Amino acid sequence: MNNGLACQISFECFPPKTEAGLANFKTTALALSHYRPDFFSVTFGAGGSTRDGTFCTVNTLQQLTNMNIVPHLSCIGLTREQLATIVQQYQSMGVKRIVALRGDLPSGMGQSGEFQFASDLVKLIRDISGDYFHIDVAAYPEIHPQTRNVRDDILNLKRKCEAGADSAITQYFFNPDAYFYYLDDCARYGIAVPIVPGIMPITQFTKLSRFSNLCGAEIPLWIRKRLESFGDDIDAIYAFGLEVIYHLCERLIAGGAPGLHFYTLNKSTMITALLEALNVAPISNSLNAATIK
Repeated sequence: MNNGLACQISFECFPPKTEAGLANFKTTALALSHYRPDFFSVTFGAGGSTRDGTFCTVNTLQQLTNMNIVPHLSCIGLTREQLATIVQQYQSMGVKRIVALRGDLPSGMGQSGEFQFASDLVKLIRDISGDYFHIDVAAYPEIHPQTRNVRDDILNLKRKCEAGADSAITQYFFNPDAYFYYLDDCARYGIAVPIVPGIMPITQFTKLSRFSNLCGAEIPLWIRKRLESFGDDIDAIYAFGLEVIYHLCERLIAGGAPGLHFYTLNKSTMITALLEALNVAPISNSLNAATIK
């Protein structure tokens, strides 16, 4: 760890779909690589819908940077044989870490595949490759929207850990207390793996609100009302979002979070501003640190 923080940082991207998106993605990846992340993860679409895109993106990042590249893999909609093939391909590419997820069925797909739970996928990866991979799984400080209660949600994470998960990355949240209470709950159930908070930048409101409603992440009322009041004022939303997320990161670091996992949305501007404000300097270039209240 040499990023200047008392914790590791990592970045998440999604496979670009167009040539323009690919060019922008490469620019983003290069800009973020200067901040010495622990790894750069690549998402995997519902039911394997971006399977080829994930492979291509992992390969692109391996060639473009010297970062540790970590593909996501979800099991819903895929067979045991398909999943085993993917795991073996990543091992042959020199990938050392995987984010293992249940995933969701894409609309119109009626079959969920052979596996129903992320814990099944974790076990499969261990059966195929032993301890070769570091396996990350998902965690939900505000509880997965399809889980009945807190206890069931914690037990879901415990099953993934018992199957062989090494660490967890959380769904994004904006209330740090949700994370710290979640850690307390996990400790009571004997879950000892590092649980890294996921950080979502706030750069606009409509998409954030829609996605948060789908994934069960709460936007606190005071944040929601302020974002609504800015209307289409992009600069005001950006400045407010930067301030809110900076203070969230500051609180998480002070509370002992083992890392910060940034959902980049394939953009680097706010991420680099946040890192600069947190006194994380790039290796090869110098950007002006953001001014935070």
